[in-house]
Amino acid sequence: MKLEAKKIKEMALEWGFDACGIAPAEAIPGEAAHLDAWLAKGYEAGMTYMTNHRALRLDPTELVPGARSLIVVALNYFPEQRRNPSLPYIAYYAYGKDYHQVMKRKLRQLWESLGGEADEARLFVDSAPVLERYWAWRAGLGWIGKNNCLILPRRGSFFFLGEIITTREADTYDEPMPSRCGTCDRCLRACPSGALEAPHLLNANRCFSYLTIEHKGEIPDELANKLGNRLYGCDTCQAVCPHNRFARPTRVDEFRPTDELLRFSYETLENLTEEDYRRIFQHSAVKRAKYEGLQRTCRALVPILPEEDKPRPPQF
Repeated sequence: MKLEAKKIKEMALEWGFDACGIAPAEAIPGEAAHLDAWLAKGYEAGMTYMTNHRALRLDPTELVPGARSLIVVALNYFPEQRRNPSLPYIAYYAYGKDYHQVMKRKLRQLWESLGGEADEARLFVDSAPVLERYWAWRAGLGWIGKNNCLILPRRGSFFFLGEIITTREADTYDEPMPSRCGTCDRCLRACPSGALEAPHLLNANRCFSYLTIEHKGEIPDELANKLGNRLYGCDTCQAVCPHNRFARPTRVDEFRPTDELLRFSYETLENLTEEDYRRIFQHSAVKRAKYEGLQRTCRALVPILPEEDKPRPPQF
């Protein structure tokens, strides 16, 4: 029996997702050249896992034998309360609880509400070799911007993505959306380290999101001098994107920051013990950088003088 696309989308909204689309599960050999060229340049930096499981990345039926459909969802994380811009910068996606846990629970609830059986699907939240932005585009959620972020029309790019890959066929599938970036190149011009070398071409070796989160060892001096107050992540290429003027605060309670995270200051960071780190970030994606990673980045930070006493959104 086929899955009803209309029902899937209705139930996705009921479970709090902001968008849902459905794509047929099939090999995507057209993406191979782009992936291989990017890896050949060494632009994955220290993320060597990107070189693994090539066949799985390019064919969801290799990841889930017998797969017929991908249900792709988006969940807004744009914060209503934001840290004072004079404090060490923490990327918006890490303000609340770890999105892996929140999204996985919601995906499971969605699949169960559709009457799906456990052996008919696998659920993914940035947890397997799935080209999730490609599949979100293929499922009609939005387009991939020049900054490599998925952009939803009249909603922006501050969204988490998740996938249900199922052996069930859907009665209808969505069509990909054409790009609406036009001639705009604000993200390329604004990138503080020049990591966006061209539209859709990110050199992770220079990306502050990579360097402050995934990178092991010291940040190279040339880039440390451009780091500013970025402690964890960057968001600059999203902050300048004109489509994010439509961003609205998340409705998900788990993504709202604690008072302690909102107050987290240079003084707190300089005196941060490992016990403090575990307490403050125990449910946060900031754990990805580890205690040693935060200390490493702290040594390269350039404090910014406060311009005002209250948080403010990015300037679009």
